[in-house]
Amino acid sequence: MVNQHRIVFALGILFFLFHSTFQQLVPVNSTERVALLQLRSSLGLRTTDWPLKAEPCSTWVGVQCQNGRVIGLNISGFKRTRIGSQNPQFAVDALAHFPFLISFNASGFLLPGSIPDWFGQSLVALQVLDLRSCSVIGAIPPSLGNLTSLDVLYLSGNSLTGAIPSSLSQLSHLSVLDLSRNLLTGVIPPAIGNFSNLQVLSLSYNSLSSLIPAQLGDLSSLVDLDLSSNSLSGSIPSDLRGLRSLRRMVIGNNLLAGSLPDTLFIPLTHLQFIVLDHNNFTGNLPEVLWSMPELLFLDASANNFTGTLPNTSLNANAIAAALNLSQNSFYGSLTSVLRRFSSIDLSGNYFQGLVPDYASGNATLNRNCLRKLSSQRSSAECTSFYKVKGLEFDHFGLPNGTQPPLGKPLPKNRRNLIILAGVVGGIGFIGLLVVIRVLLVVFNRRSGEISKKGTLVEPVPEGQSPPPPGSSLTFSSLGEPFTYQQILEAINSFHLVKKGHSGELFRGMLEGGAPVVIKRIVSDKKEVYISELDFFSKVSHIRCVPLLGHCLENENEKFLVYKYMPNGDLSSSLFVKSNSDDDSLQSLDWITRLKIAIGVAEGLSYLHHECNPPLVHRDVQASSILLDDKFEVRLGSLSEACAQEGDTHQSMITRLLRMQSTSETGTSGSPTSTCAYDVYCFGKVLLELVTGKLGISASSETRTKEWLEGILPYISIYNKELVTSIVDPSLIIDEDLLEEVWAMAIVAKSCLNPKPSRRPLVRFVLKALENPLKVVREDHTSSSRLRTTSSRMSWNGSLFDSRRRSSLDVRGHTGKGEGQSSFKWSGTSVSQGSGQNGRGDYSASTRRHSTEIFPVAFDEFDVERQNE
Repeated sequence: MVNQHRIVFALGILFFLFHSTFQQLVPVNSTERVALLQLRSSLGLRTTDWPLKAEPCSTWVGVQCQNGRVIGLNISGFKRTRIGSQNPQFAVDALAHFPFLISFNASGFLLPGSIPDWFGQSLVALQVLDLRSCSVIGAIPPSLGNLTSLDVLYLSGNSLTGAIPSSLSQLSHLSVLDLSRNLLTGVIPPAIGNFSNLQVLSLSYNSLSSLIPAQLGDLSSLVDLDLSSNSLSGSIPSDLRGLRSLRRMVIGNNLLAGSLPDTLFIPLTHLQFIVLDHNNFTGNLPEVLWSMPELLFLDASANNFTGTLPNTSLNANAIAAALNLSQNSFYGSLTSVLRRFSSIDLSGNYFQGLVPDYASGNATLNRNCLRKLSSQRSSAECTSFYKVKGLEFDHFGLPNGTQPPLGKPLPKNRRNLIILAGVVGGIGFIGLLVVIRVLLVVFNRRSGEISKKGTLVEPVPEGQSPPPPGSSLTFSSLGEPFTYQQILEAINSFHLVKKGHSGELFRGMLEGGAPVVIKRIVSDKKEVYISELDFFSKVSHIRCVPLLGHCLENENEKFLVYKYMPNGDLSSSLFVKSNSDDDSLQSLDWITRLKIAIGVAEGLSYLHHECNPPLVHRDVQASSILLDDKFEVRLGSLSEACAQEGDTHQSMITRLLRMQSTSETGTSGSPTSTCAYDVYCFGKVLLELVTGKLGISASSETRTKEWLEGILPYISIYNKELVTSIVDPSLIIDEDLLEEVWAMAIVAKSCLNPKPSRRPLVRFVLKALENPLKVVREDHTSSSRLRTTSSRMSWNGSLFDSRRRSSLDVRGHTGKGEGQSSFKWSGTSVSQGSGQNGRGDYSASTRRHSTEIFPVAFDEFDVERQNE
């Protein structure tokens, strides 16, 4: 009998293997093969993934077939061909020819465009649709509600707009619905409660504004609920107690209010992850939360919760967990309930008394009223709070209410010695400051004598006098002060533009009909609006986005009002929809792109060279370059701007004091605090203008390296023709314009030098962009004259090596010996009458070395060959 079972089992395995192999050997249906080839072409898929002559069902990666029919397509993680990546679109019309398609996964594959309406008409067998992080735009088509077989729907990480269509309620088999990280607005459709099989519902990071619908309580199978980072208001309905399978509840960063009754959480016995932070909840935390056996994470920070910690008896099976109750109004003593938690944050409350041993090593307790701890609230603040509560404050255990000394007192003799040393040291330090101050005054007087000859001083906005040192920021001079009521009255006309790292940006219409953009900044990012208003109080320039006003009267929300830019930002304007009926994209012409590059350089040059101390933008990318109706540049995202650390233009004394800090990163450890970092980011923007590849300037460090490894090999001062391989194919350019494109690419490469000290100053970049042909051409007569003069006469030389000019001038005359140094030299001199139209031959053999010739870094990104 046993042997018979073994034989049957072995035959079953053989049948399965044979059946699987047979399915792969069956050639794909001829109609669907043509459709696959069309899809391969329209998406620009590489031969390595989908080889042209191979059988798709057995060889093509991500293609799954059954009986010769395509049932699954997975292109997630694929890379397009070079041509296909130059103008990516949502070109998947061929999918309509796969009637048996069950799964389509394109997550992470760039598909800029809207979801076609025919998806819901042709893909009726679809069970899995995954379009996560595909750059999809537009509204969710209501026709998706026709995909009644759909089990999983992922549309997160895109730029979808509009409301969630109510037709999705027809997807009765849906188990996963993820619409997070989009720009969706309106209400959460009550019909979502019809998803009886739904296990995951994520609508986070949108702008949904309705109260959470009571119908969610019908989702008895729901395991994961994430509604965080929206604008949901009102209280939590008691119907949520019907979510008996819920393990993860994330509703933080909304406008929810009211108390949380115990009855809400009693049935939710499987909860493991609860996030309630940054709302307006009041009252006590439900006592049942402290004893949930499976709880791993509880974050109730930044609310208006109050009350004391319970002396709840601990569950013997309770799992170690993390607790965050910071920024509330809890008070009283720390109790044994904290033993359960392995990580604790109770900062910003009013706890008093001694810290028990079980909470001393794993807890953040600053800004409380606890004994023998530093960074606590003042005695007056704690006394006032407890008085309002009708309770007694222990005054840190001292009768006079002062903070007790920490640790054991020092012996009297030693204490006197320390006091004496402190006094002497203080006097010496004051004397040193006086000497430094005198030297600074002398040096600044000398600097003032030459400021009229070009030394740059701090600008003062028109109509304002510079604020005296140490004075506080005056908001009245920073545009019109709007009331909170005025902002609320305009909410109905708001249109969410995008979510920036410093706040949400809305398009609105104020009284009088003037369109504006309004930034909403929540209370936990107070430093954002302070920093930005401080920037506008000191800086006034045509290349900075105009600040029209502000609304600062609300404690939890601050608003900054800017002039509306009709053409949006560079990332949305480089390719725009054409006026034709084919819904195609239209590219900015080269003249406009060069104009934009010059505008950005003018703005950065002002910040770096006309402000004292120099200001660093720190967020130069396509999305922060705003464009008015005439495509004039206005720099946005100014909340990150700061004075340069380790400034090279500081006074002699300041530089002397900072000699020990040789790092490019500055005192904060961040490379973004230097002007050289702005130059590097600007270089990426220039590459976007040349190549038309969106996303270079906003990419991560790893992604940037991949971009540069694919682009920089085609930028050579020796060979103009190489650049044609990376130029945006949508550009229509003649020979002269191609030279300007070539020049901008060379300037971009110099800005991307891996060594910050070898990147050009922005003022030289600006001059190069204003005269791009001088980068790649050089008049023979003038070049001969310049070679006999100092290299300081050459702005071109200053552009590409402003810090090592003198030493490299000597090396520049060594002829072919440059291959043995760490730099390669390339010239700009041409022979009269040679080449096309007398422009000359740009090969290495005909170019001459001179002080006008600039070095190019020879490193992992360098593409100049030693034998060129």
